[in-house]
Amino acid sequence: MSRFSKLFSLMLSVLVLVVLAIAPVTAQPTVITFSSNASDPIPRAFTEEIVGMWNEANPDTPVELSTVAHEDFKNAIRTYLAAEPSPDVLTWFAGERAAFFVDRGLVGDFGDAWEAAGLNESVAPGFNALATTGEGKYFLPTSYYWWAVYYRPSLFEQVGIEAPIENWDQLLAACDAFSAAGIAPFTTGIKFRWPAAAWFDYLNMRTNGPEFHIDLMLLKESYTDERVKQTFANWAEMFDHNCFIEDAAAYDWNEGVDIMVQGDAAMYLMGGFITDTYPDELEDDLDFFRFPVINPDVGIGEDAPTDGFFMSANASNPDGAKDFLMYLTSQEVQQKAFDDLGRLPTRTDVDVSAASEATQKGINLIQTADYVAQFYDRDTTAEMADAGLTAFVEFWDDPSSIDDILERLEADRIRIAEEMAASE
Repeated sequence: MSRFSKLFSLMLSVLVLVVLAIAPVTAQPTVITFSSNASDPIPRAFTEEIVGMWNEANPDTPVELSTVAHEDFKNAIRTYLAAEPSPDVLTWFAGERAAFFVDRGLVGDFGDAWEAAGLNESVAPGFNALATTGEGKYFLPTSYYWWAVYYRPSLFEQVGIEAPIENWDQLLAACDAFSAAGIAPFTTGIKFRWPAAAWFDYLNMRTNGPEFHIDLMLLKESYTDERVKQTFANWAEMFDHNCFIEDAAAYDWNEGVDIMVQGDAAMYLMGGFITDTYPDELEDDLDFFRFPVINPDVGIGEDAPTDGFFMSANASNPDGAKDFLMYLTSQEVQQKAFDDLGRLPTRTDVDVSAASEATQKGINLIQTADYVAQFYDRDTTAEMADAGLTAFVEFWDDPSSIDDILERLEADRIRIAEEMAASE
């Protein structure tokens, strides 16, 4: 063999080795990492199934699922998002829980994928607003439950009140009528504070609109603003009309349900989970309606604690993350989540015809809202939520203390906002 032939043969061998060395690398699929907090058996099995469906349809971009116990996930998510790279897609909660990470630049914008998938048209308006921060989309809402005024139709008929109650004057008149009949208009149980926060949420949204309410939750508005004072003035007016059971702080929320079951109260502002504890044999005498309008010039906001997903700003595969997010909010997956788990869809094109009349009514209530809020302790910071929850219970005990309560809440708001700004 000539010297040239030997050299050519050597070069060819080297080239073959280089190709063989590179081939396995270039053939490797682009993995999408997905961290989930769906650790309970049924939701975990569902998550594994939809990931399996994705992987079968997308073998070149498989999802690598990591499931972490729910409480452990909440404690570790800051570490996950600060890592480089961090998981591409993560489960989380809407409202301030998501905004906390968005404000710190730890969440990626997938607005281009949202637009391309036509989600402005297929996702209900309130959830569209919930997904939006500034000009971008940072949270993907996929399931929720609603809040409403639950009531006993038999008691309404007994007292001669027509349902639904649609406005403030009708609500106060109903309180007067029920009180005169010896029936408490509203039951509740504020021993653990949070049911009182629901009243603040709805009264503030109906008085001032959901946008103002959310800005207040984000510490951008003042608690001593005249608009907040009007919210509390409206609330105090309900006490003047004997709208609530006596000694509400002596009961937890379940005990508040018992009072309604016994026929001693006509209504309850509560989440849809009330039916989990309401006696099955009495559910034919249980219905609900939207919280009445107070100010007709503002939009309709509803509390609907919402779960969903987001992508990390430090994602190693942002394109894959966007594709997988669009899959998670697809009509196919939301339909399956509704059919298999009863999760309420944020899309308007999911077939819910097989659901109960009450479920369809609840879905319509939320999907026709202008804005979907979360809940007081999900929409504001943890420290502000603690101060607010305590203040609402104090107000319940003494509705004449509005000014003192609001001045203390405003001092808390200023201090918390300054501490947050100093830590950034």
